[in-house]
Amino acid sequence: MTREEIESKLKDVIVSSLDLEDLTAADIATDAPLFGEGLGLDSIDALELGMAVKKTFGVTFASDPAENKKIFYSVKTLADFIEQQKKGDPS
Repeated sequence: MTREEIESKLKDVIVSSLDLEDLTAADIATDAPLFGEGLGLDSIDALELGMAVKKTFGVTFASDPAENKKIFYSVKTLADFIEQQKKGDPS
């Protein structure tokens, strides 16, 4: 999967898993914050998104809240994390 495909798929996962009916994947900026003043997601959204990303991409997240906050900052940081996980994956 190319970097662009990962980012595109992540945007689709965000819209579909969180039922963001007023948004499309194209409305989500790759570098924009997902939480707070960016997309405006909250902690419940983070849990749902984490499960959807784990299921879609087969990645696992650490139990460190500070690290996960960095990973879930934006579509770009999530894609970085997924690429790192895939590099360590022998399959």
